[in-house]
Amino acid sequence: MTETHASSSRPKITRADGSPVRALVVDDEATLTDLLQMALRYEGWEIRTAGDGQTALRIAREFKPDVIVLDIMLPDIDGLAVLQRLRADGQETPVLFLTAKDALDDRIAGLTAGGDDYVTKPFSLEELVARLRGLIRRSTLTLTDAFDPEVSIGDLVLNEDSHEVHRGGDPIELTATEFELLRFLMRNPRRVLSKAQILDRVWSYDFGGRSSVVEIYISYLRKKVDAGRPQMIHTVRGAGYILKAA
Repeated sequence: MTETHASSSRPKITRADGSPVRALVVDDEATLTDLLQMALRYEGWEIRTAGDGQTALRIAREFKPDVIVLDIMLPDIDGLAVLQRLRADGQETPVLFLTAKDALDDRIAGLTAGGDDYVTKPFSLEELVARLRGLIRRSTLTLTDAFDPEVSIGDLVLNEDSHEVHRGGDPIELTATEFELLRFLMRNPRRVLSKAQILDRVWSYDFGGRSSVVEIYISYLRKKVDAGRPQMIHTVRGAGYILKAA
């Protein structure tokens, strides 16, 4: 991987209360965790590391990180199992999977398990840090610069400051990635958005031209936004997706 540090001119990200971002790095390669620890401390973040899944679970519950870098291949339980246990505990911390595997099925499996992003080894440190900054910006840690934080389409309301979503007055709980996808759809009402546009905006990269991840997350959103209600998220065959008032 490329040992490239981020530019010192890039603004620092902190939690909403001004305290350092907390990151947990989980990998059984000590040299890799040391390198990531150095890079993220350069960002001003507070870092904890773990070399196996059980240690990662213990630290995550005690440390309460704001973002997690999680290797899929671990010596005891794999990263997918770690994430499933964290989600079962109610932790919605954004997770970036780290693995040497390069198959599309592995990437989709990680995201389906509740992960938010994916980096394949070898990678550049600058790219990984940029991905993590993107995940944090999509979380509730930092305030948005939008001139109007509240977006309303029909009876669906999204607040970018509080990260709260309601439909017909009922709260809807979304993960960080689901929230970003819904925000993109709501900021472009009655406009057909292609899978490529969604990949570029929500994930900032594509999956080798494959768009299965978009279909997966659209399905997640429909179950939460449209379930038992008039449909708002529509598929335009051969073109993409559109959100409009019911």
